[in-house]
Amino acid sequence: MGRKPLNMDKIAMDLIMSDDLAIKKKLAKKIFDIAYKNGIYPSSIHEFYMARGRGEFGGFTVPAINLRSLAFDLAKAIFRVAKINNSGAFIFEIAKSEMGYTNQSPLEYAGVVLAAAIKEGFSGPVFIQGDHFQVNLKKFQENPDKEIEGLEALICEAISAGFYNIDIDSSTLVDLSKPDVTKQQQLNYEVCARLTQFIRRIEPRGVTISVGGEIGEVGHKNSTPEELHAFMAGYRKRLRKGLTGISKISIQTGTSHGGVVLPDGTVAQVKLDFDTLKALSEIAKKEYGLAGAVQHGASTLPAEAFHKFAQIETAEVHLATEFQNMIYESRYFPSELKTKIYDWLKTNAISEKTPDETEDQFIYKTRKKALGPYKLEIMGLPQETRDAIAKEIEEKFDFLFKQLNSVNNKELADKYITLKRVIVRKRKETSQVEHTGEGAD
Repeated sequence: MGRKPLNMDKIAMDLIMSDDLAIKKKLAKKIFDIAYKNGIYPSSIHEFYMARGRGEFGGFTVPAINLRSLAFDLAKAIFRVAKINNSGAFIFEIAKSEMGYTNQSPLEYAGVVLAAAIKEGFSGPVFIQGDHFQVNLKKFQENPDKEIEGLEALICEAISAGFYNIDIDSSTLVDLSKPDVTKQQQLNYEVCARLTQFIRRIEPRGVTISVGGEIGEVGHKNSTPEELHAFMAGYRKRLRKGLTGISKISIQTGTSHGGVVLPDGTVAQVKLDFDTLKALSEIAKKEYGLAGAVQHGASTLPAEAFHKFAQIETAEVHLATEFQNMIYESRYFPSELKTKIYDWLKTNAISEKTPDETEDQFIYKTRKKALGPYKLEIMGLPQETRDAIAKEIEEKFDFLFKQLNSVNNKELADKYITLKRVIVRKRKETSQVEHTGEGAD
């Protein structure tokens, strides 16, 4: 009698729906083992980005996509788009804050992404990224060591789950009240260097984790060349000699996370400073050997803006809110469930409503916070409903891949990325996680 065929949909859904950590770990391990057997490897994009920094290729922008809801369905859609477009350079990411309000741990997120790759027959490197591993300014001011230790614990958890790309966001510590740009950036580069050193200490053998830095907090003042120079000079001086530094730098060019919401709940048109983005990307590459600059908060920009990112050699662009919006606004998303979610927000998130906000603005701003509490109900929608919503968003993914010119680069990614199977073991003497690297199967 033949072996029962593998039901990857069921394994992924069990991983998502279970609230038992032991079961989640068992299912995630099963997915990782199957992924490796199918030539699918969680990977670092570091060497690829370093080659770009050396000028060995260019002309496209890497999309980094945050999946806040319907993660399995949308990850499958992304892999389908990647296969159609022969794409190899694209990133699945989730921010520190998103892990909380969407109720998606690093282990679950990585497992779901790899399950989607298995399901869609993708093979090769898969880039999973911790986005905005951000320092909380208030907590840092109260107890800096405790705040950093919390981030180090999250980094450990993420790396042990296959996140081999980590974006450090200490830009919250930039102090524009200081008299000169170096002093303004000082805490930023000091903390970024400290966390980079921590990552290098715990990263898997044979894997150089791609680390990103950030010089301008999204939604605040636009970044300048002087800030980039000050950050890099201080960062390099603080980084222990011989250690590999960051591979890219995030800057502020006029966007904000989620966009600027108008009173009727729609998103205002934002004027992006492409000149700043181009100038800082060139400096990052030519003077510091980085892949270039990273653009945050871009998914709600007008469609006609996206082709410009590749034209001006933006290294990476982060895309999140628009896909969440498309889920909520899809004609297939049940109206009764949306009403239920919005009613929940009016009770459980009402403290976030400011006196000058309309109800539409309040709902738009806070509805991401309901994705965790209603995760099981959203994932429990009929398969045909989830498929229909994913199909709509798949068309958006395809549009973005083409606009960013992130097509026909699968062979390029395969050329620069060394596949490593990582075995995670618990150290007997401590509660830390040890990572050992092995050659590809």
